[in-house]
Amino acid sequence: MTDGTTVVAQGTFDLLHPGHVHYLSDAAAMGSELHVIVARRENVTHKTPPVLSDRQRRDMVAALAVVDHARVGHPDDIFVPIHDIDPDIIALGHDQHHEEESIAAALDEEGIDCEVRRASPREPTDEDELLSTGRIIDRICERRC
Repeated sequence: MTDGTTVVAQGTFDLLHPGHVHYLSDAAAMGSELHVIVARRENVTHKTPPVLSDRQRRDMVAALAVVDHARVGHPDDIFVPIHDIDPDIIALGHDQHHEEESIAAALDEEGIDCEVRRASPREPTDEDELLSTGRIIDRICERRC
């Protein structure tokens, strides 16, 4: 852990699972303070919208010991919370759809000076462990629907 280093992680965090916990733990280890931005439901366009409300997802993330601050993202401008937080590092999840170079270029264009890093992957510990919200929902449907 680096003293005085602020890290931002972001994501949907729907149906919190061990993959999310690994990502946020990895991000927290990159600095001394971890801020998490939880995507607003209406801004999730790259996949199925979340099942849980913005508040519920934020509250679940905030309850994790590795998270210092959690907030819901801005409704119109993803850079508003980044400007507010002024991070040293933005940590991407190992499988998030964002490209490091594109994020770095967008940050530079916004005048935000920070490093972009990608968290390490986490493999399931056994064949029954699910590390994807989609797979969790599929399993629920298989077993309960």
